[in-house]
Amino acid sequence: MNSKKVDRIATGVIYLLVAIVILILVGILGNILIAGVPHLSWHFLTSISSSFEAGGGIRDQLFNSLYLLVLTLVISLPIALGAAIYLAEYAQDTWVTRLIRTTIEILSSLPSIVVGLFGYLLFVVQFGLGFSIIAGALALTFFNLPILTSNIEQAINGVPQTQREAGWALGLSNWKTIRGIVLPAALPGIITGVILSAGRVFGEAAALIYTAGQSGSTVDYSNWNMFSPTSFLNVMRPAETLAVHIWKVNTEGIIPDVNLVSAATSALLVIVVIIFNFGARFLGNWLYKHLTAAKVK
Repeated sequence: MNSKKVDRIATGVIYLLVAIVILILVGILGNILIAGVPHLSWHFLTSISSSFEAGGGIRDQLFNSLYLLVLTLVISLPIALGAAIYLAEYAQDTWVTRLIRTTIEILSSLPSIVVGLFGYLLFVVQFGLGFSIIAGALALTFFNLPILTSNIEQAINGVPQTQREAGWALGLSNWKTIRGIVLPAALPGIITGVILSAGRVFGEAAALIYTAGQSGSTVDYSNWNMFSPTSFLNVMRPAETLAVHIWKVNTEGIIPDVNLVSAATSALLVIVVIIFNFGARFLGNWLYKHLTAAKVK
């Protein structure tokens, strides 16, 4: 068999594998959206959930999911960014650095339920935070930090060394070169890492069952005092998210319209993740263009 024929066969196999991946993704997303989108309505999005009767909504679960995502990113992103900069720009290639990277890889592969049980013992029981949003956000930070650090480090390592050398040649310090040249050039990769980790956080359920709880307190969206027990901004209140709500209604099966609520909630979860992805990419491309004056490929 000549080399041209081998090349055509290899190319065909690659296209076939890509087509299989696309078909699987389209099948999963299409099934979820087709089953759930017809049941989405303004009433469903703005009504509180019902424990026994049909016709409940997901207002609080939607807000709790977004609130937990923002809190988790606020906590984990600065830590992951600092750790990634250290590993990529400052750390020497020693056994200590290799041990840190191996530890990060092991932590990123931990099952989420293990992280949830760890968060329950540490934050809920030991620190006395109880089932609360902040306990859930801290558990998700442990869950999110390894993969976010690894993605940001890879993005920083992907910046050509010549760009660093250009900064040093202009007399810039190492930190100014990192801040003014390396980080803006690595921004698309960093945004991709944030999107991947955010999607993982937004759809997480197992870790939150043991930390944020499976029920929500009465929430007043006009109360902006975050220390008030009824305030929607209070981080010490228990909070049920969309993913936990899907798990709960399916396992309990008490409400008559469980299939409708489950399908619509799943579709909304997918739609929010897609909107977040496109929004983050748009913001990242805009920042990359303005910080580097370069076009996004």
